[in-house]
Amino acid sequence: MAELDTMACVHAERCGGCPMIGLAYADQLTHKRGRVVNALARYPSLAFVYADPVIEADPVVGYRTRAKLIVGRGGDLGLYARGGGHEVVDIPNCLVLSPLLSRVTAVLRARIREDEANGGALASRSGDGKGLRALDLREIRGDREGVLVTLVAEGGADIERYRAAAQAICDSTPDVLGVALNLHLGDSPQVLGRETIVLCGVTTAVDRVGDSLHIATYGSFVQAHRKQAERVHRALEHALGLPTKGARLSVLDLYGGSGAIALALAKEGARVEMVEAFAPAAEQAQRAAKDQKLDVVARAGDVAAVLRELVASKATFDAAVVNPPRRGTSPGVRELLARLDLPCIAYVSCDPETLARDLDHFARLGYLATSLRPLDMIPLTDEVESVAILRKAPPSRPPVLFEDEDLIVAMKSPHEPTAPQGEYKSSLFARVRTIPGGERAVPIQRLDVGTSGVVVFARSPEIAARWTPAVEAAEARAIYVACVRGVTPAKGTITRDLREDGKVYPTRTRYRRLAVVSGHSVVRVIPEQTRTHQVRRHFSAIGHPVLGDDRYGHAPTNRFFEEKSGLDRTFLHCVRVELTNPSTGARLIVEAPLPGDLRMVLERVSGQSALKFLDQKQALGHAGVSSLPPPPDSSHSRGSVLDIDGRSSSLPSGSEADED
Repeated sequence: MAELDTMACVHAERCGGCPMIGLAYADQLTHKRGRVVNALARYPSLAFVYADPVIEADPVVGYRTRAKLIVGRGGDLGLYARGGGHEVVDIPNCLVLSPLLSRVTAVLRARIREDEANGGALASRSGDGKGLRALDLREIRGDREGVLVTLVAEGGADIERYRAAAQAICDSTPDVLGVALNLHLGDSPQVLGRETIVLCGVTTAVDRVGDSLHIATYGSFVQAHRKQAERVHRALEHALGLPTKGARLSVLDLYGGSGAIALALAKEGARVEMVEAFAPAAEQAQRAAKDQKLDVVARAGDVAAVLRELVASKATFDAAVVNPPRRGTSPGVRELLARLDLPCIAYVSCDPETLARDLDHFARLGYLATSLRPLDMIPLTDEVESVAILRKAPPSRPPVLFEDEDLIVAMKSPHEPTAPQGEYKSSLFARVRTIPGGERAVPIQRLDVGTSGVVVFARSPEIAARWTPAVEAAEARAIYVACVRGVTPAKGTITRDLREDGKVYPTRTRYRRLAVVSGHSVVRVIPEQTRTHQVRRHFSAIGHPVLGDDRYGHAPTNRFFEEKSGLDRTFLHCVRVELTNPSTGARLIVEAPLPGDLRMVLERVSGQSALKFLDQKQALGHAGVSSLPPPPDSSHSRGSVLDIDGRSSSLPSGSEADED
């Protein structure tokens, strides 16, 4: 396919659904591979991971067998307009919907507009939140062909009123197999809520992807493109060596959905233990396995909780398949997977950025991506599916920011403790000791598990004894970059007593706001003491908690940033450390660039504008070091945006003070 006739789609310029509709297909595939390559390039540990060319789709139009459509005022049925906001663009004659979905969508659009005019059950959501929010449509191609329709309304909806409307749809539309009502949660960024009630028609339906038969439920996950989904199954079977000639392969399938992957692997001879949080989907997967006499055990439960049980029981598997939602796997799931000591992990991802973030963590845990195959699962969009195969390997070494005969200054990544802790498989300490000359290294300064940035190690305990006073000296300082909730004053000082080990300590933290991104503040922070969680506790105390902070932060905001921006840890990075050499008196300044996961978050919430601005201000650090002669007084070299003028003893205008 060389080009698409955009005239066939009158909403192409405004709709956010097909942003690449004007490009030749070959250029679309190049762009998609570029997304994968650029995501990998953010992480030094993935420098040698090669992304294959994107496997093209066939067909490119009329392929989509599941659609989530937003209901707008006036009966519009479509997607949100490009550029953000909540304007709904009506999409009749959409190019990517399958013919069957297109027919059902046309019928539903007409009924919604009729009810919009007369106040019927299918009228769109009004100012009080009542009414129809969205539709979830799933095409079925099994022993019967048709569509499962899910109506999405706010919790507290009049179920009987919707039941009557649903029955009218089932009675008059042969293509509709059944209708269900999903109750949305008001503060959730997701389209679907947790509770679904079948109103009429079938409760489940047998669906086919390739050779795999599974039982579909309302709102359950299915890949958008059936032929590409079949290629994913084939890629997994090939990577796992199925079918095997000898002993049967034991596979753990996480985020199993309705069991399409588990059933496909079992059909090739594997023994599969599947885990899925949505209990009805797990039950239907077990039923489908029983009907087909396949060796699948489907468990309903939280993936992390089940993994903890498996680790505790010392369960063994030959491989794991991971197919998480767009936000990727949680840090805890990655940690537990590594503890299972699996020979192989196959990771199926629909988001290159969260995939790269997770692969970087896996590299520190001893799993390296040996192959990465992107597929065009959703043509005409910039979305790209990937299948990454991870094999056991030595944990990646940390980037070295500076070293001399005394010190190794390393870049600490998130999700790892500075020193060994029992619940974590690895630590920065263990990885630094793999660096030549670092066999006896010990940290003389530490960061929290979720914080990244500069950490100073002495090459031996004897050297540490000499350098530790330099870290604790009044002229030593650490500078952080954080993103905090809401818009802070332009600059300020937080003075607050903190309790630690039964004692109360006076503490002070200075900050300057660098930028505002999507209603939140990127700030440069200098804590004047080194009390536990000082920065996090201080910003929480003034009502601007650090984003992603699961202890002192704002849970709804954290959840939103995890879902939309892939933020799976505290947005706090030690960008710079300044010390005075105890032997020479020279000033040592080491910086660590903002890591890939936090750059990804800033890019997702503000595009490239905030990153470019902060980079131009030299606010996000760089992999560099400088050694300055002894300063003539206590005022060190100025001029960088990282510096905060601390010479005044009075609080800056607009500062926040909170005395205990």
